[in-house]
Amino acid sequence: MRIRHLSITVIGLSLAACGGGAEDAVVPAEAQEQAVAAAEQEVAGPERRILAFGDSLFAGYGLDEQQGYPEQLEDTLRARGTNARVIDAGVSGDTSAAGRQRLAFTLDAQDTPPDLVILELGGNDMLRGIQPDQTRANFAAMLEELRARQIPVLLMGMRAPPNYGTEYQRQFDALYADLAQEYGTALVPFWLESIYQDPALFLDDRIHPTAAGIAALVEDTVDDVERVLPQE
Repeated sequence: MRIRHLSITVIGLSLAACGGGAEDAVVPAEAQEQAVAAAEQEVAGPERRILAFGDSLFAGYGLDEQQGYPEQLEDTLRARGTNARVIDAGVSGDTSAAGRQRLAFTLDAQDTPPDLVILELGGNDMLRGIQPDQTRANFAAMLEELRARQIPVLLMGMRAPPNYGTEYQRQFDALYADLAQEYGTALVPFWLESIYQDPALFLDDRIHPTAAGIAALVEDTVDDVERVLPQE
C-alpha cells in the first residue's frame, strides 16, 4: 500500500508518456503557475491532514510520483495558503470491498487522525460487474467506520456508462447521492465530470487521466475540498 507524504515540487513543462505508450501531455500553464506558487506561498494555520483513500485514480497510475491527484491537490491547497498535507492512500485495482478491508488499518497507521477523508472508490466494482447493492454495502461499512471516528468525508461519485444497462446504471449512479444523504457527507456527484469527454486528458487505456487531466480534476474539485476541510 502506498501511503506517503511528498514535498512540493514544480511540475515540468511537459510530461513523459506513461502506461503503455500514451501520448505526451502538456501541463496547462495555470497548473504550472499553481505549482510554483505552492513552493513560494507562505501557508497559514495548523496543518490540515487529508487522507486521499481510493484506487488507481488516486494512486496516480501511469504517472510520475508528483503528478497524482493527492500530490497536485496538496500543491494547489498550499498555493491558496492552506497548510495542507494530503496523504496518498490510493491502491490500484482496489474495489470497494478491498477498500473496506483496509480502511481501519490505514486510519490506525496514521500518526494523528486525518482532518478529512476523501473517499474515491467504485470504478473497479463497475468494471468487474459487481452488483451495486454490494458496492453500496461496502461504502456503508466504510462510512460507518469514519462516522465512528468522527472524521469528515468528501465522497467522490462515479457514473456508469449506458452500455452497462439501464437498471445497473440507475442503481450504480444513485448509490453515491443516497449514501451521502444517509451519512451526511459532502459529495462530488461525478468527480470526472470536467474531463470524461476529452480523450486527450486520458492515457491510452482511456480510463486513467494524464497529469494534465489530474490538474483539471484538482481545479474542478479543490473548492469542494476546501468547503468541507475543517479549519479549526
